[in-house]
Amino acid sequence: MSEAVKHCRGCGRDVPLTGFARDCNRGDGLQPRCRECVAAYGAERYRIRQAAKGKAVRSLADVPVGHKLCRQCDQIKPHSEWHRNATASDGLATRCKACKKVQGRAGHLKRKYGITEAERDRMIAAQGGVCLVCREGPAEHVDHDHGTGKVRGVLCFSCNAALGQFKDRPDVIRRAAAYVEGNLWNPTLVAQGVCRRPS
Repeated sequence: MSEAVKHCRGCGRDVPLTGFARDCNRGDGLQPRCRECVAAYGAERYRIRQAAKGKAVRSLADVPVGHKLCRQCDQIKPHSEWHRNATASDGLATRCKACKKVQGRAGHLKRKYGITEAERDRMIAAQGGVCLVCREGPAEHVDHDHGTGKVRGVLCFSCNAALGQFKDRPDVIRRAAAYVEGNLWNPTLVAQGVCRRPS
């Protein structure tokens, strides 16, 4: 048994009934134009209204099936390059994964440190592109004072992690430096749990 169809007044095709939205004012309970025609008509009307307001109107892109246009980078990409979004009409996010990643990094810098990517890049350039602590590793991680939130510089991964392990305590860092230099006292074990300082 063939599926029931209806003739669309817009495109002139015979479209299955599921391709029409409901309209209780019609005899058959369906709109006279298929969903695709209604969407295209609505989009065109929207573009006309926006142009009348003097706003910039983007041209419609010819997007192949299984692809979507990213309005952020203006590139047509396959659906695999998009995150899912159940609330969107097409089930996909509004920006491609690459654009979302870039925007996520910029948003993270602004939220956590209160700086832009340009400000971070200027700091890295002022440091000569290297970590402020070891002066060898690449400056990649923004370092900040956990108490005040003030950004101190951009460090390499290892130095940033080390400061975190030392809990940003200068006294502990100084003792660690003295230990590495061999200047800390070495206790002598007299009995279990009992140490004696050297004289």
